[in-house]
Amino acid sequence: MGEFILRNLAHRPLRTLIAVLAVAVEVALVVLIVGLSSGLLTETAKRIEGIGADVMLQPPSSSIFLAFSGSPMPIKIGDKLKELKYVASVAPTLLQFSSSGGVDVIYGIDRDSFRAVSGGFVFLQGTDMEGPDDLLVDDWAAKAKRITVGKTYRLLNHDFHVAGMVEHGKGARLFVPLATLQDLVGAHDKASVFFVRCTRPEHAPDVIEQMRQIFPGYTIRPLKDYLSLMTSTNIPALGPFINAMIALAVAIGLLVIFLSMYTAVIERTRDIGVLKSLGAGRRFIVRAVLSESATVCLLGIAAGIALSYGARSV
Repeated sequence: MGEFILRNLAHRPLRTLIAVLAVAVEVALVVLIVGLSSGLLTETAKRIEGIGADVMLQPPSSSIFLAFSGSPMPIKIGDKLKELKYVASVAPTLLQFSSSGGVDVIYGIDRDSFRAVSGGFVFLQGTDMEGPDDLLVDDWAAKAKRITVGKTYRLLNHDFHVAGMVEHGKGARLFVPLATLQDLVGAHDKASVFFVRCTRPEHAPDVIEQMRQIFPGYTIRPLKDYLSLMTSTNIPALGPFINAMIALAVAIGLLVIFLSMYTAVIERTRDIGVLKSLGAGRRFIVRAVLSESATVCLLGIAAGIALSYGARSV
């Protein structure tokens, strides 16, 4: 039976190749969509955790995506946070979307307070922000956008001087002075999120309890649990989107297989007649067609996985 199936597939190589490629594309689509979405969520969560804070405070009903934190909060909240027991430092941060050369989230930071919370940047080139128009970029964004230290980079309709390139993993890809970003977006004395560092990590639950008493209704999250929250089940509509794409890919793949089976039967009416004359029963013929389709599926799955790995390397 195995040799019979392989000979049938080799007898019509073009049709076999098209069927295998059709299945491979659907498999690669599923693998890439699921892998890309999961990878982006994990990478984003690791960058947020890499800031080094223990707790973060967001406006009420905020998303776990910091860029969707809702209306900015008064920056004076930071003074109240500093008065809490076990709080070592507080870093107010203003977040803003940018579609310049792709979708990015810009962090407007106060240099000293952000350094106190995060431990400071690891500079690969250049220096820290000194002036109001200085900008820091991480190494991944610099490579992707071809940003050079010392050059001018236009962002939010404003020309920034690229002061330094830092190692990735501190929340965002682009950093500008907090006061400058407040002026550009019209959010004076506002912050989107407050990163809080405790005197010791084990004091985070006590600090969270104090914050809940002072800021009822605000969104308070421990950073150590942030990675576990960044899953498709916690992202609105992401899970249904992935399921819909998988269902679409499976449906198209089934149609391809059914078409392959149909054409195999139509093209081989004479061959089927010869097999029947030699004593082959209906069960043998049906098993041969189904086995051939299963072989095409297996070849398509293997090719799809290989195609997804090839796309990742590109």
